[in-house]
Amino acid sequence: MFKIISLFLIFIAVLAMLGRLRWPGRAGGAKRMRGLKKPRICPQCGRYNLRGGPCRHCDDEGQV
Repeated sequence: MFKIISLFLIFIAVLAMLGRLRWPGRAGGAKRMRGLKKPRICPQCGRYNLRGGPCRHCDDEGQV
């Protein structure tokens, strides 16, 4: 029983070490390392446009 548990733990440790390696040719590796996308910013007023589409702040300023 002890032998089975110790082999299992060694196997899991080896998998964890292999999972941490960063192989340069691996597919999808570069996408994951980039992080979050940059938020959209309105080109006219410079405010963040989280919804996309026309800027609601620019529309509000024109009506005031």
